[in-house]
Amino acid sequence: MERGALVFPDWPDLPPSIGALATSRDGGVSTGPYDDGKGGGGLNLGLHVGDDPEAVRANRALLQKVLPGRPAWISQVHGAEVVDAATVGPDQPVRVGDASIASAPGVVCAILTADCLPVLFADLDGKVVGAAHAGWRGLAGGVLGATVAAMRKAGAGEITAWMGPAIGATAFEVGPDVLEAFTNALPGADVRPAFQPYPGREGKYLADMFALARLMLAKDGVTRVHGGTLCTATAPERFYSYRRDGVTGRQVSLIWLN
Repeated sequence: MERGALVFPDWPDLPPSIGALATSRDGGVSTGPYDDGKGGGGLNLGLHVGDDPEAVRANRALLQKVLPGRPAWISQVHGAEVVDAATVGPDQPVRVGDASIASAPGVVCAILTADCLPVLFADLDGKVVGAAHAGWRGLAGGVLGATVAAMRKAGAGEITAWMGPAIGATAFEVGPDVLEAFTNALPGADVRPAFQPYPGREGKYLADMFALARLMLAKDGVTRVHGGTLCTATAPERFYSYRRDGVTGRQVSLIWLN
């Protein structure tokens, strides 16, 4: 797989003992709405989106070549459950959750997204890593805080985070229910700057999930936060986006201890 098909986090305080990356839609074999957006094969990694399962398995095999271990593929449900990535594998029952953590070398945390926010975590001592899937429901429901708490229970010290590709603040249209959810999730915080009125659409807002994630992380004592610059919805040549395309693939964000 070519390096250009991958996203390497701009994460200045990531310990050197930890590896992390995200995929784009480039570099795979999927066709149709799961292709690369430029007429070539797409790197769709989601088995649940209608793509040919053999194409997805071939894409996962391509990804495997650049990883130290098998990704811990979990069944994501927009909740806040955190899974031990070491308990996830082909010979184990499917684990349901929206985050995973790892404290052993070669155990790869993996989160599939196509607009939802992937957040990768590492403690500064390089002992524990984590990955969380944060759609707006999971974000408001505390999935980031649950991941941080699980990492601290596993021995993490100070934690740093990176926000991967997700729908950006110019594309994420929401209603008042989302504003209410974050007002309730962040009592005492001013969430209004993360909700800009949508011009010409009464009662609608453009929500900034990256800003909301920073507020949720700060609530749990995580202030070393990087990334948040890659928008899936406005980059059809690079990323899958469910909001933009409906039927589409999934990219993945991954982190591990070397």
